[in-house]
Amino acid sequence: MGKLELLQTLNGHKGIAWNVSWHPQGQVFASCGEDKIIKLWSKEGQEWTVKTVLVDGHQRTIREVTWSPCGNFLASASFDATTAIWDKKSGQFECNATLEGHENEVKSVAWSPSGQLLATCGRDKSVWVWEVAGEDEYECEAVLNAHNQDVKKVAWHPSLDILASASYDNTVKMYKEDSLDSDWSCIATLQSHESTVWSLAFDKTGDRLATCSDDRTVKIWKEYKPDNQEGVIVNDRESVWKCICTLSGYHTRCVYDITWCHETGLIATACGDDIIRIFKESDDSDPNAPTFELLCTQLNAHSQDVNCVAWNPTGNEELLSCSDDGEIKIWKFSE
Repeated sequence: MGKLELLQTLNGHKGIAWNVSWHPQGQVFASCGEDKIIKLWSKEGQEWTVKTVLVDGHQRTIREVTWSPCGNFLASASFDATTAIWDKKSGQFECNATLEGHENEVKSVAWSPSGQLLATCGRDKSVWVWEVAGEDEYECEAVLNAHNQDVKKVAWHPSLDILASASYDNTVKMYKEDSLDSDWSCIATLQSHESTVWSLAFDKTGDRLATCSDDRTVKIWKEYKPDNQEGVIVNDRESVWKCICTLSGYHTRCVYDITWCHETGLIATACGDDIIRIFKESDDSDPNAPTFELLCTQLNAHSQDVNCVAWNPTGNEELLSCSDDGEIKIWKFSE
């Protein structure tokens, strides 16, 4: 079994701390919350401290922050219906672009692996794809209305321009651009959860996806491509995504977030029961019906709902978490 050691507790935000996001190099992270501000944190010696506070970007709660793959840009999604893009070309971080178009709360924002595309989603049931059109310029490429409820989360495939979204309508949708007519469309609907899908995370290969839900389960999905060896029937030459594993009986409340480390293969979950859990795929796991072991249950990880968990991208087994209690915690996992 493993253990999570608490390295540090930070007074993150007044009110809810919604989201934490590692810089790609793993030396800095950003946080955001109900107080409408973004904080950038880095280490001084052994201690994490606030280095920069970004204000005036948003009028309401900031729901999510995420770094571009190059690490030079930070995007923030807010309940004020906008997404802000921050960079420090001037020497300090400033908001140099604001993406407008959603009717109301923007819930999530994600950069594509190339850094040339951004996706946003929100309560207006839509997913938007934006293209970097030049310095501080972003153009809407597509508005995708595949969901019929609030869209909670967007995430890109780790190496391809394939987008996934999770919704209050209990489904996950996948999208890609048609190479012939440059139109974006929904290419798959993943149905198995019995309630809101809150978050999702691809594995390192992008062939598998983990989803977490208000139904208190985590599901692992696998992509079956045309002419797959397993004999799964694929129509229209688009892949089929199948639920190949359901982790149930572990979480006692809604599972709000999930993070799948691309270096270690470890999965961490954030839950409404104030617990952080760590799972690992079994050594003898069948690729088409995998088994995952619960390695660690961190009781009372926070005093209220855990909203977000994020593995350090370097694979050093540092984990960030944040909560309704406003705190941010840095943990170190060891098996």
